[in-house]
Amino acid sequence: MVSLPRFAPMLATPGRLPSASVDERWAYEVKQDGQRAMACLPGDGTVRLLARSGADITAAYPDLAGLGPALGGVPAVLDGEIVALDDRGRSDFERLQSRMGLSGSPAKAARMAQRVPAHLVLFDAVFLRDRSLVPLPYTERRAALEGLGLDGPRWSTPAVVVGHGEEALAMTREAGLEGVVAKRLNSVYEPGVRSRAWIKIRHTRTVDVIVGGWVPGRGRLGGLPGALLVGERHPGGLRYAGSVGTGWSDAERIRLAELLRVAAVDTCPFDETPPVAGAHWVLPRLVGEVKYSTRTKAGRLRQPSWHRLRPDLAPDDIG
Repeated sequence: MVSLPRFAPMLATPGRLPSASVDERWAYEVKQDGQRAMACLPGDGTVRLLARSGADITAAYPDLAGLGPALGGVPAVLDGEIVALDDRGRSDFERLQSRMGLSGSPAKAARMAQRVPAHLVLFDAVFLRDRSLVPLPYTERRAALEGLGLDGPRWSTPAVVVGHGEEALAMTREAGLEGVVAKRLNSVYEPGVRSRAWIKIRHTRTVDVIVGGWVPGRGRLGGLPGALLVGERHPGGLRYAGSVGTGWSDAERIRLAELLRVAAVDTCPFDETPPVAGAHWVLPRLVGEVKYSTRTKAGRLRQPSWHRLRPDLAPDDIG
């Protein structure tokens, strides 16, 4: 059994697809929506899972214990993402949340493993047998990973596409996936670094929403909106869609504050009052456009960001 070194995961930088002129120098992987994990396999049939923070999360995922025997006596540190799959085989972060944070409750973790199975998507090898692969280019690390043949009931090594970035991105959009990660073929592994050698490209969606409330900011933002509470019109009223706390310039935040003060009311305009502490309510007449990644099963916007105010639209114009 080998004493394995610890590696902080290399991180991707948000951005755009590489240009067509250098497209063939990049590999494209499906962007997974789960919990990043380093799988440490000392070669004795065990597996230890470390979160991005370095915390040991092995006990939260007993259904991934079989990865150790699957690899046999080969010591390795593999980089990947723990996901929970929906009925179409897509990673679903909302499902995975029921599995996270259970390291201190092995019995509950075992029960949840039966209800919501975890799946480990492997995409890099940083240590193998008796040496670090960190100085090697992506192509060699990837070949080493694929050579392990790790495709099982709870883990897999999905294929990558070299070049054809536009097609890869379009495919993930059509399939309802989150996006792609572009990785430069000659790039080394940079532990703990958010690198431009890895670029994550998310599909962004937009939706027109109605502002129903706001929460004050803190510190220098005291008295200004720290987050907007937004909803979507339906025949019965206004359904709460989530809290938007990013995307404004200082000037836009001040302008919104003025509009919110004029529209202030005492009663919540949403069908059901959202459980948000310190909320201030407004007449549901301000319309804005919001960017977001996906939705929860309850219809809430995930990773919403304010895009712009829509003074050209009235609340009755949307929905």
